[in-house]
Amino acid sequence: MHKTGFPAVHAVILLEGTMNLTGETQSLVEQLMMVKRMQHIPTPLFVLEIWKACFVGLIESPEGTEELKWTAFTFLKIPQVLVKLKKYSHGDKDFIEDVNCAFEFLLKLTPLLDKADQRCKCDCTNFLLQECGKQGLLSEASVNNLMTERKADREHAPQQKSGENANIQPNIQLILRAEPTVTNILKMMDADHSKSPEGLLGVLGHMLSGKSLDLLLAAAAATGKLKSFARKFINLNEFTTYGSEESTKPASVRALLFDISFLMLCHVAQTYGSEVILSESRSGAEVPFFETWMQTCMPEEGKILNPDHPCFRPDSTKVESLVALLNNSSEMKLVQMKWHEACLSISAAILEILNAWENGVLAFESIQKITDNIKGKVCSLVVCAVAWLVAHVRMLGLDEHEKSLQMIRQLAGPLFSENTLVVIMNSILERMCADVLQQTATQIKFPSTGVDTMPYWNLLPPKRPIKEVLTDVFAKVLTKGWVDSRSIHIFDTLLHMGGSYWFCNNLIKAFLDSHAGVAGWQRLRSQAPSCSTAPVPTHQALLKETRKEHTLQAVELLYSICCLDVQQVTWSCWATSCLACSLTLRSGTASWTPGSVLAKLAVWCTLSSYSSHKGQASIHQKKRHREDI
Repeated sequence: MHKTGFPAVHAVILLEGTMNLTGETQSLVEQLMMVKRMQHIPTPLFVLEIWKACFVGLIESPEGTEELKWTAFTFLKIPQVLVKLKKYSHGDKDFIEDVNCAFEFLLKLTPLLDKADQRCKCDCTNFLLQECGKQGLLSEASVNNLMTERKADREHAPQQKSGENANIQPNIQLILRAEPTVTNILKMMDADHSKSPEGLLGVLGHMLSGKSLDLLLAAAAATGKLKSFARKFINLNEFTTYGSEESTKPASVRALLFDISFLMLCHVAQTYGSEVILSESRSGAEVPFFETWMQTCMPEEGKILNPDHPCFRPDSTKVESLVALLNNSSEMKLVQMKWHEACLSISAAILEILNAWENGVLAFESIQKITDNIKGKVCSLVVCAVAWLVAHVRMLGLDEHEKSLQMIRQLAGPLFSENTLVVIMNSILERMCADVLQQTATQIKFPSTGVDTMPYWNLLPPKRPIKEVLTDVFAKVLTKGWVDSRSIHIFDTLLHMGGSYWFCNNLIKAFLDSHAGVAGWQRLRSQAPSCSTAPVPTHQALLKETRKEHTLQAVELLYSICCLDVQQVTWSCWATSCLACSLTLRSGTASWTPGSVLAKLAVWCTLSSYSSHKGQASIHQKKRHREDI
């Protein structure tokens, strides 16, 4: 389980499942095919490696949203990937036989499958075989034979204790059921919202219950429907911004629909990236309110916001009326309320209130009353207020942000009545504030949902040089023989912090200093007989062969790490590798010396970079802010 024959295939799958669930299936297929050709991997072992990586990803995924994303990736997206890979095969019959052979190999990895079953609380292989059968990747006879074989193996597996969770449906079953539900919701969202807003509100209420929303989003992301899903809710949000000639009840329903759609879109943007929300640029077309707000006002990792942007400075009369409303506990007038204007006005209102507090006009008790009033209106107003405060704090000096942070703390505090919308709002606020709280060394306790909403946040150890972190993590990856999800996120953070040249240069240095690089190569040469014509002892031949395997495995691991941002890293890889290639001349002419394998790395990166440049770059490559600087 802890060793893999083809680390590059393993890492590509882990990288996509961990960071790029919404990526195009065809892009992943082309990348996998390139690795297969470069390393001359037989199809059965190639498919086996894909399944092994999926099961490892499932086992090590953190509980909550990440686990649901990995489940959708394994049981919805990967079968579609294999369907496309079948087209590259010489014949459908041959590919089906190869897939069957891969499953036979997989069934021999009993500890891996038992661990996955234990984590997912079900027979994972059974569900996987069913999905492959539906997609025509296996014959019915093969599915039945493999199921029977796995069933016999499971009888000897450690039995789970039957407790209070015995009646809970496994995530795999829920994800597979969510996939057709996504299609039905998309059809329903095409209907005229003005005809039955109450019915729509009922459907959305069911969507928000429990973990239904995250299940639906994961299923939509894995099947390529998330962008369409988000577009429908942007249209709904736009429809609910203003209502003319309405009575009290329709106005209340419209307010709830606006709030739900706003929070759902924020959650989608934070979980799957803002690229999913943005529409294709059309000249002359009016940009929807939520897109405008998200681009100019919503805090994201690495994004610089201007708290003095014109969108934060709406009509002064609207700001004054909102400040007056927040100063007393009167109910907000819902009829004909323009919610998009209220969301844009809240930032200016917060600035007025903050200035009054800092100048001694308002006491802390008054601030508490105002923030409670904001929390008592709609959740979207709280999100917009905190979004502006986060942008404002980033522009202040160390001795100036105390009151702004106190206001964030008040807005993020628990409400008297916690409902599903408030739970979603709290997770949005926690993600929004994460960067600025770390920068200001401030702690704010957000109401907990029992699940870590940011499992891969703040992984770097404090007060430790990032070069040491890179070297240490790479050494652990080299020892394991594969790149795990946590290491992928650490490497990604280091790549963001240091830039592509620093990252590639130090990664290659870490390789050269390792037992697979120059240090190991020199130790091997020092142990060799002094006379080149002398026969090589058996133990020396074994040592040489082992060193070769380590070196070739290391270059695969290097390549898989470079896939984090292959276009940016390729240039740096060439610059660094060309210098290191001179080692080959001094070390001998073997095809696996450190210099020659680095040349191989540069060629592999170049081929991948060219392929991704021709096609569509994956989302985790697109969102790198340093590329736009």
